[in-house]
Amino acid sequence: MFQENSFGSQQGGASVSLWLADSLGRTPAAPPPPDWRARLRAWADEVELVPDLGRNIGSATWFRGLATCFGLCATALYLSPGFQPVPGAPGPTLSDAHYDEVRSQMMTPLALGADSGRHMGSTDAVQPLRETPERPQIELSAQVGSSDTLPRALSRAGVSSGDVATIMGLVGGDIDAGVKPGTRLDIILGRRASRDRPRPLDKLAFRARLDLGVEMTRNGGALSVRRIPIRVDDTPLRIQGVVGDSIYRSARAAGAPPKAVQAFLRVIAQQVDLGGIGAGDRYDIVTAYRRAETGDVEVGDLLYAGLKRARGRSIDMLKWTKDGRTEWFEASGVGERRGVLSSPVSGRMSSGFGMRRHPILGYTRMHAGIDFAARYGSPIYAVTDGVVAYAGRHGGHGNYVRIQHGGGLATGYAHMSRIAAAPGQRVRQGQVIGYVGSSGLSTGPHLHYELYRNGATVNPLSVRFTTMAQLAGAELAAFRAKLAQYRGLRVGTHEGFAAPVASGK
Repeated sequence: MFQENSFGSQQGGASVSLWLADSLGRTPAAPPPPDWRARLRAWADEVELVPDLGRNIGSATWFRGLATCFGLCATALYLSPGFQPVPGAPGPTLSDAHYDEVRSQMMTPLALGADSGRHMGSTDAVQPLRETPERPQIELSAQVGSSDTLPRALSRAGVSSGDVATIMGLVGGDIDAGVKPGTRLDIILGRRASRDRPRPLDKLAFRARLDLGVEMTRNGGALSVRRIPIRVDDTPLRIQGVVGDSIYRSARAAGAPPKAVQAFLRVIAQQVDLGGIGAGDRYDIVTAYRRAETGDVEVGDLLYAGLKRARGRSIDMLKWTKDGRTEWFEASGVGERRGVLSSPVSGRMSSGFGMRRHPILGYTRMHAGIDFAARYGSPIYAVTDGVVAYAGRHGGHGNYVRIQHGGGLATGYAHMSRIAAAPGQRVRQGQVIGYVGSSGLSTGPHLHYELYRNGATVNPLSVRFTTMAQLAGAELAAFRAKLAQYRGLRVGTHEGFAAPVASGK
């Protein structure tokens, strides 16, 4: 406040000056002109040479700012000193002795300068050997591939054909089903008698089965085998849980193997619509499971599938073998196998059942089946169980197979390139009975598929095969005992390791 009363504002000072000048009768002095810096600053503020290029794009101010940016960049490039390297003083020249000393310390192959003879290279004083000594042993670690066999894996690792034959003769009975892909082979090859002969096998160790390890060693010039039994727990694995937003994710989060979950969904899908399974339903999975004391596991087939639904019918399905065929049975002992007339070949349906113009004969006539477009040589499958009634050449059908399924139903497969079934042969659903071709009246490789009811052709898409199986007596009692055993399993635990059985081979 003191400042304001003493000096006043700029405007007040000007008024006082004018009053003094007027009272004294003098002409007031003109104010001094503004400084050039102030004028330049005012012009720059008014023009706005450096605007924000992210705003008002396309306006005159934006283009002015763009021109300023280009001008500054051009000025910086013009005033830059250039990109030539700065010259420096050359290093001192090494003498020959110093140069050899430096080369002897290099981690360099002989072909690239490490030939001084001091550490890595040789000199004229070194005499070359007539024969390079071989390593007394070579240790290798190989692996059996996904589509590989044990003999092929051993041969690829350098084991001689004679030793491979000896190995298969000693352990062939232990690996009847083949060695599991990914099995590690620890191999030691010994010294060979001459350079033109392969190295002999000194030692081989691998896992023949989950419950058996094998070690082979050479003693006195001959290979001997030592079998190492491994304890294995065969208790089936039981997993239960509550369905969340997805039954697959819920089961996987509970620890169910992917193979078991996929099999469980296939079984359940034959009984109910998977889309109708909601949150709150409880699933129950029992699968064959083998765990070795070494920690390795093998997941087997699904044994039991249960689904307790909050709304709707609950499901209890048990896998059971009846009359040599393994099927899924309900808890009541009733099994149902549906044989829907699906595609008997991997291909698309190219022609339906009914009247059509024949592509070769040129006139309209009844097409008494359906055609499937498929590649030449594709396998053809029996749509359900039956007995082959005819297999051979059959007029315009070419190579033709007819199967009787019982109940007055039969199926026919025409235009095959090759027949893989014989008259009187009993075939199972999904068994290969021939291969796609273009024999007979045909314009290209395809399968002509027919369905007969009491000898007359009908539309194959209108019939569903259904076979029922019913357990009774002692078989039903055994079935219920097995079902009770699975339901009594503890969830996610194992009873213990069984004692290994020593092999006498």
